[in-house]
Amino acid sequence: MSTTAYAADRPEARKASGRPELTNATHEKPHRSFGTIIAPYLFVLPAFVIVFVFVVLAALNTFRLAFTDARLLVPGKFVGFDNFIKLFHDEYFLTALLNSTLYVICVVPFMVILPLILANLVKGNSKIMGFFRTAFYMPVVMSAVVVGMIWTNLLDSAGLVNSLLKAMKIISKPIPFLTDRWGVLFSSMFVTIWLGLGYYMVIYLTALANIDESLYEAAALDGAGPVRQFISVTMPGVRSTMMLIMMLSTIAAFRVFNEIYVLTNGSAGPGGMDMTMSMLIKREGTGIQARTGYASAISIVVLVIVGTLLIVQQIIQKRGED
Repeated sequence: MSTTAYAADRPEARKASGRPELTNATHEKPHRSFGTIIAPYLFVLPAFVIVFVFVVLAALNTFRLAFTDARLLVPGKFVGFDNFIKLFHDEYFLTALLNSTLYVICVVPFMVILPLILANLVKGNSKIMGFFRTAFYMPVVMSAVVVGMIWTNLLDSAGLVNSLLKAMKIISKPIPFLTDRWGVLFSSMFVTIWLGLGYYMVIYLTALANIDESLYEAAALDGAGPVRQFISVTMPGVRSTMMLIMMLSTIAAFRVFNEIYVLTNGSAGPGGMDMTMSMLIKREGTGIQARTGYASAISIVVLVIVGTLLIVQQIIQKRGED
């Protein structure tokens, strides 16, 4: 800095020229009132209270009840791990665990792949593609009661599906979609996939929009057809989204409730053999004779199983990225 410039910035020179002096006061932050500080917290307080009461406290109470023999109107006493020991000698629990595990194994692969194929087919901007996107998303906004009525009428012994198959001479007697244990279970899986296609399709459409079109052009120049482009460009481009949908669909499949409940009118199939973990929790945790301690123990087991599945998926994803 030159001597002239330095002299011009001295306090004496500033006074002589009438320029304001540079003081610490000009750099001080404006004073904030108490109301300004507290206002943001007041806005989030209602949401915080709701989450704390209905999520945090409820979860802590579930952990507490899991180690007691509490019933609906009886506080119960501490019984240690007795509830968890009883679980693995309970036929209904083992059946529900088997059904929920089969649900995950059978449903999740379809939930990951089919919506991606669907999104790839309807990703255009034309009006006809918009119509198909709306049509495929329609089941997502339908209520469980409406879905149950539709599929109960379709899959009934005298329903549309059996009537068509008999008219086409494919079957001689009705298929027991809603009266056989495995028929109910796999019919529910089909309904679950039908309901979830549109929801996951929308997530995939967002991911597909971020794939550079030049990658498809380069693949086409190398002679790759639509199937090869889908495998080599589309799937790698949405890998992280596929893992997200795998996690979401795993949680949803293991906690399935509505589909089986509405298709069986709450009976969980013949002899209750189509019971899932969520239905078992509902059966044990509600009613006058509710065993809230036992139902809480089942909830803890579900939490541990789902948490383990998610951790395994995260490990697989990280190894795939490395």
